[in-house]
Amino acid sequence: MSESPEPTVLARRDGAAGMLLMNRPRTLNALDLDMIRGIQAAIDAWKDDAAVRLVVLEGAGGRAFCAGGDVRRIRQLAIEGDAAAIESFFAEEYAVNRGIAGFGKPWVSLIDGVCMGGGIGVSVHGKPIVVTEAALLAMPETAIALFPDVGTSYVLPRLPGALGTWLALTGARLRGAEAVQAGLATHYVPQARLPELRAALPAGDAAVVDRFAEAPPEPSFAPHRAAIDRCFGRDSMQAILAALEAEGSDWAREQTAILRRMSPTSLCVSLELIRRGAGATLEECLQMELALTRSVVNRHPDFREGVRSVLVDKDGKPAWTPATIEQVDPAAIRDLFAG
Repeated sequence: MSESPEPTVLARRDGAAGMLLMNRPRTLNALDLDMIRGIQAAIDAWKDDAAVRLVVLEGAGGRAFCAGGDVRRIRQLAIEGDAAAIESFFAEEYAVNRGIAGFGKPWVSLIDGVCMGGGIGVSVHGKPIVVTEAALLAMPETAIALFPDVGTSYVLPRLPGALGTWLALTGARLRGAEAVQAGLATHYVPQARLPELRAALPAGDAAVVDRFAEAPPEPSFAPHRAAIDRCFGRDSMQAILAALEAEGSDWAREQTAILRRMSPTSLCVSLELIRRGAGATLEECLQMELALTRSVVNRHPDFREGVRSVLVDKDGKPAWTPATIEQVDPAAIRDLFAG
């Protein structure tokens, strides 16, 4: 008889810590439904267990914390018209985000490698959030015609200035120290000190992270902070593009080129979502995101096309509907938010 496969989430107790390991290294620990349920089970088991004083979350394999949700699987479900399965995935994923936010104890994420999309969702709602120099954080959803979800429509508008909007629309990637400067992480710990930190956490005091943390260096986006606020603080994609053109810098031209590659519909949805999220609670944001998955994933063709282009055929040649930002009908965006 063959052995059963190893669990995709490994949960164990070590002293006063609950240790969680996302264990799909071949897929860069991309979240599937089994993983989501495994994390939820740990939340349920440890939330009211007085012997568990904190949780430590990591990713297996040495390359990634968590590369995001299993969007290839979601695309296939959309092609098959299985709206119920899509609803279940997102509803359960967002329940985990909600559960981390309400856990009531330190939720220590040790991010060493790629952390995108859903990986942000299982880390950003708890603290402390530790990153190493090997960490790479991003919300790359507009490239696959999704939108910043997993509760980031609440988090991103609350980052300094227009940083959250810039990250949401361009999918800009932040190295570990930069994530601290942007507000997506709380502590920068060199990779070489991570084993020592990991060994100290089972004592149950999350404040020990402070002993290992170092001040992050100046981020690469620092020279562009004022321009980010000037350009990405606008309330329409057309206004953002006009502001970038007015900047006239190499950086601004690069941002414009990036935006022109993304799904125009996704850009407009994401901008509207971030603006609405700025005045909403986390719970309201999660509900808004779930409603959007029904229309954006199930009804609009861009999601299937974006995942095809980036992750299936990998040709980098998506055919967006409509093709340009200028062709996006504001009424169509409102209809997507209406469900």
